[in-house]
Amino acid sequence: MSAPGGGKVRSAKDSPMSPRGTDEQAVRSAVVATALAMNACGINRGKSGNVSARCRSDGFDGFVVTPTGLPYDETGPEDIVPVTLDGEPGGARLPSSEWRFHRDIYRARVEVNAVVHTHAPFATTLACHSRGIPAFHYMVAVAGGRDIRCAPYATFGTQSLSDHVLAALNGRKACLLAHHGMIAVGATLPEALALAVEVETLAEIYWRALSIGEPEVLSDAEMDVVLGKFATYGQPRHKYG
Repeated sequence: MSAPGGGKVRSAKDSPMSPRGTDEQAVRSAVVATALAMNACGINRGKSGNVSARCRSDGFDGFVVTPTGLPYDETGPEDIVPVTLDGEPGGARLPSSEWRFHRDIYRARVEVNAVVHTHAPFATTLACHSRGIPAFHYMVAVAGGRDIRCAPYATFGTQSLSDHVLAALNGRKACLLAHHGMIAVGATLPEALALAVEVETLAEIYWRALSIGEPEVLSDAEMDVVLGKFATYGQPRHKYG
């Protein structure tokens, strides 16, 4: 399996994206590759957005996150910032200004090992109207629920924003942020990035549908059927021994 940017992921047992992974350098490299990939695929631009991955290595228990204000094409693995689950950063760089919601997601969601935050154009357009994405298309279920919520606005980098994010992500794997952008989470960085791309695609289709008129939405009962099908869709994951 290849990580974003073409880096080969090692065996499942040793993968840094596993909660038991210990190779911090590999995790840092994967974070850089994911940040570059989200810009390359058009779901983010410039220095906006941020990426993190859970990391447990040599007594460290926390996550590593992109630094604040540094262009991704100038960012190397050594620039990625470790932050403990108590919110204590290390290293020479300052962490992303949004480190709080990364920390709080990892503390609240033990199944999450990666967070991708972007200012994707279509998702952000909807978010500027504080509009989430309803069940206008069955693929909305890819984010884990009957809809994709939009978290209320709060100033970037604040605890208030993080609190809103956790509420919007309750029972979900993605959300929009009012007047801001979107967040996608996953068990791995490739999974979180792929979900962010899917949410942006749904946001674009919904935006286009709105140009004709408010689309009909699928019933809760139908979305529950879809969610049930999604639970067994695709190839099974390897079970780590």
